[in-house]
Amino acid sequence: MKERLEIMEKRYQEIQQELTKEDILKDLNKTRQLSKEMNDLEDAVKVYQNYKDCLQQLEDTKELLNDKDLAEMAKDEIASLENKKATLEKELEQLLIPKDPNDDKNVIVEIRGAAGGDEANIFAGDLFRMYSRYAEKKGYKINVYNAIEGEAGGFSQIEFMIKGNNAYSTFKYESGAHRVQRVPTTEANGRLQTSTATVLVMPEAEEVDIEIKPTDLRIDIYRSSGCGGQGVNTTDSAVRITHIPTNTVVTCQNERSQIQNKEQAMKVLKARLYEQKQQELEQKEGQMRRSKIGTGDRAEKIRTYNYPQNRVTDHRIGFTTKNLDRVMNGDLDEIINALTIEDQKQKMMSE
Repeated sequence: MKERLEIMEKRYQEIQQELTKEDILKDLNKTRQLSKEMNDLEDAVKVYQNYKDCLQQLEDTKELLNDKDLAEMAKDEIASLENKKATLEKELEQLLIPKDPNDDKNVIVEIRGAAGGDEANIFAGDLFRMYSRYAEKKGYKINVYNAIEGEAGGFSQIEFMIKGNNAYSTFKYESGAHRVQRVPTTEANGRLQTSTATVLVMPEAEEVDIEIKPTDLRIDIYRSSGCGGQGVNTTDSAVRITHIPTNTVVTCQNERSQIQNKEQAMKVLKARLYEQKQQELEQKEGQMRRSKIGTGDRAEKIRTYNYPQNRVTDHRIGFTTKNLDRVMNGDLDEIINALTIEDQKQKMMSE
């Protein structure tokens, strides 16, 4: 641990020096990268410096034990410093858990009705409402950029952005297949049915994260369909962007203007390409999300919402709560906190 902290402190000091150089300050991207790296290191470096000061104070205070007049006072001071040392060591252990570089980013979320027909689409709408209410409680903003409504309600597909501080760290565990068990409103005979909806959570990509060549894009303009405000469905404002090298297709139709839809679609495209890039890198390095809770794949069943028993179970960590009604109303903190704690445990063990 000491070796890692020494390296981090040295790197922190190097960045401080780099950020005083004129050629670095002229390069906005480089300045942004270095500032972010320094900010990521700062907490651990500051605590480590306090830890080293504490060790020095302990060493100096122990020398006073040989002084008859100061020995008793020194013992009390040593006990206090030992407690402080233990507290700082625990804090450093937490700070040394590998951080996800995407944690502080906005997120792009896609929810799709999967197995179960109309009921799956209705459940997709329930999940969207659940996340919307949770985001509102956290002070985040939601912007829907594409939605295809289900015939019986809900959505066969809805895509939206959640903006706010550390949004990705909050929602990143939600990717996967969500299963619902209940008697659907579409079921005339009152039989229990199991349906699924899939969720994909991606960090918003920054300019420095991904570069897209204009020549690699095909952009189609067409008239919006489905839900939208007055004027949205009466002009050719919807945008479909295809990234030719990867055949990745993004659609945005909920904004009023073609320009706004194009801007939103480009953000989503960058996020998708960035997510693909991250997965390829992890596979190449043999990690494949080894330290994460689950793989984040759409096909992975992560959670069951059982309405008859008012129960929600997260299968990745074996966590169950009997507060399904509160969860569906946006009270997700209990589940997300449990996932975060387990994720940190796994990362500490892997370290």
